[in-house]
Amino acid sequence: HLLPEAAGEGSFGLGMSAGILLGIIVFFVLEKFVHWHHCGAAEVGECPKAFATTNLVGDGLHNFIDGMIIAGSYLISVPLGIATTLAVVFHEIPQEIGDFGVLVHAGYTRRKALQFNFMSASLAIVGALAVLVIGGQVPELVTYLIPFTAGGFIYIAASDLIPELQKETQPGRSAIQLAGLVLGLLVMAGLVLLE
Repeated sequence: HLLPEAAGEGSFGLGMSAGILLGIIVFFVLEKFVHWHHCGAAEVGECPKAFATTNLVGDGLHNFIDGMIIAGSYLISVPLGIATTLAVVFHEIPQEIGDFGVLVHAGYTRRKALQFNFMSASLAIVGALAVLVIGGQVPELVTYLIPFTAGGFIYIAASDLIPELQKETQPGRSAIQLAGLVLGLLVMAGLVLLE
């Protein structure tokens, strides 16, 4: 849904391609070097508190970017904003549950882990406000933010979603996954028609 929107903002040229690739690279770097949310408890290592802190910082940065992405999408159109919000929420819920588990494993109480997770999630609001303030001053910001966002979602789908779906071997569950994908595509098509 983001790619047609980005193409509608201008020609699908080098700038847009660079924005998409930048989104893929930034999300890769966040996941690879800052926010290792795929690590299991056995991989946390000898110093789980340090790992949890690094994970929390990475999650905060990720949430800040998510807020920017959501606000930028609403500046383009309400249906695009809704689609982007849904995509971010469905990605964030399992990620935040995992981050909570990392904090508890690191020795934080459930209450403290929840507080830290909430503070980290609140950075999405800060990111959204930054785009709303700066977006009024620099209208081109949204033009660059949409391809960047598309790149981020392409990365998430390619590195997180598709590998998880491929792990399922039971035909019944695979059919449910396929139905979910088709439903998601229909929702996106419906949002395009609403515009």
